[in-house]
Amino acid sequence: MYPNSLVKLIENFRKLPGVGEKTAERYALAAADMSEESIHEFSEALIGIKKNLKHCRICGNLSDEDECRICRDTSRNHKQIFVVQSSKDIAAMEKTHEYRGVYHVLNGLVSASRGIMPDDLNIDTLLDRAAEAEEIILATSATMDGETTAMYLDKLLKTHYPQLLVTRIAHGLPAGGLLDYADEMTLAHALSDRRRMG
Repeated sequence: MYPNSLVKLIENFRKLPGVGEKTAERYALAAADMSEESIHEFSEALIGIKKNLKHCRICGNLSDEDECRICRDTSRNHKQIFVVQSSKDIAAMEKTHEYRGVYHVLNGLVSASRGIMPDDLNIDTLLDRAAEAEEIILATSATMDGETTAMYLDKLLKTHYPQLLVTRIAHGLPAGGLLDYADEMTLAHALSDRRRMG
């Protein structure tokens, strides 16, 4: 139905997460209508991320330089480290404008079912950084793999640095959430993370 060059572009757009056949088709047709200059800009941006994007040598966040802008920011609290699964978690947290410490990106979670072991993650550099830290905040997801990873890190950090404060972000019901729509794990976290009123 479509020329081969368009079919190839549709197939490539489908490789993106969350992009189905109809969306990929719409993207490809939109690209076909773009000016040659816009197409060059688009393709250069794609090539640029493979050429220039790297992991920060300190925290593992995505960066164009050896150290990301957050690790270079001297106004942030470098003794408080917020541990996340991926760089997109940092982007979500930064949008809150509530956190002024630094981050550490694991680049995955421990998952025996998928063959991902602690050695596959960015954990050694976290251990090194923990020597100078006052608090490590574990912010892995409230999934089985996220909980397994958090428990592993908690034990590892406390073994190496018994005086270090290791905390876990609260997981519970979202604002406006109803009890009967919440799953068991969410309810269990909501209960265990309860606070005194007033």
